[in-house]
Amino acid sequence: MVRRPKIILSPGAAATVSAVALLLTTLAVGSARAQQENTPVVDGLHPDSLAALIATAEEGDAAAQVSLGDRYRYGLGVAEDDAEAVRWYREAAEQGDDAAQFNLGEMYYIGEGVPQDYAEAVRWYRAAAEQGHEVAQSNLGIMYDDGYGVPENDAEAARWYFASAEQGNNFAKNRLLSLYAFHETVPKNKTEADRWYRVVTELSNAVEGGFRLFLIGQMYDNGEGVPENDAEAVRWYRAAAERGSVGAQFNLGHMYDLGEGIPENDAEAAHWYRAAAEQGSASAQFNLGLMYANGEGVPENDVLAYAWINLAGAQGVERAQEVKDQLSGRMTSEQVARAQELSSIERLRTINQPPMR
Repeated sequence: MVRRPKIILSPGAAATVSAVALLLTTLAVGSARAQQENTPVVDGLHPDSLAALIATAEEGDAAAQVSLGDRYRYGLGVAEDDAEAVRWYREAAEQGDDAAQFNLGEMYYIGEGVPQDYAEAVRWYRAAAEQGHEVAQSNLGIMYDDGYGVPENDAEAARWYFASAEQGNNFAKNRLLSLYAFHETVPKNKTEADRWYRVVTELSNAVEGGFRLFLIGQMYDNGEGVPENDAEAVRWYRAAAERGSVGAQFNLGHMYDLGEGIPENDAEAAHWYRAAAEQGSASAQFNLGLMYANGEGVPENDVLAYAWINLAGAQGVERAQEVKDQLSGRMTSEQVARAQELSSIERLRTINQPPMR
């Protein structure tokens, strides 16, 4: 079910006035704060510390090389330069750093700083994946699944999705289930096959069970075949959400957001929006970003607000650019660059946000 977000920026809506007024009020405060900053700090680095980072990278320190590559890639304290980013990622990747290998694979996959080359992307994703890099494993699965840079191979795709899924990667779990449903690809080795069936069955039971509970919640929410009852909808959405249903997580967050069927609770709304956002829900990413922008249920944080809304915009949420423009008006250039750097689910999971229960 497509639900109306608590805060909609479309002209004429009643919620628009309060949302934009609050956002613009904090914009003024943020702009004043930004003007008072005389010495920008990028991830804790003052400009003089950047010289030390470069020196350390030139001495061969892989961690410094990756950090320097990130700075050139996102323009953090230096002019944005994808070719320089690639150079430093390669230096670290050739020393065996898995993060650098993954980043270099991304650069080849997208064609940033180097000509787009899927075969090279596969090469570096594989190097990182073989060291246990969760996202590299998932991405390598995609390359085999779709035949990018390697011949299409369901068994290899399944192998890498499985490795990533065992580390908790939700995207890999969903691709693994889809691959199994359509191709029934399993290992031939009995021990591996038993392990495969155990994981796939557990995933399938959780997903299917959660989906059935979600559908019951929708029936009570919409009054479809039963009397409309928000409190009952909340009960069923919660049961589904706790089993990982992304739709239920978003809708439960929305019920807390609006106080429908349960007392309004911004902290609970943010909790469930985040759960859905981390599974890729664009609507949840957008609403969570607004909560960070306005300090509702979470501490106000423009960098996290921008990063989550940036993710939503990449999935086609129409108003994302409007909110990003307003946020950037009260942020320093370093904060915007940091937000862009964080604009991936994997990176947002690792930073300090209110804990998931």
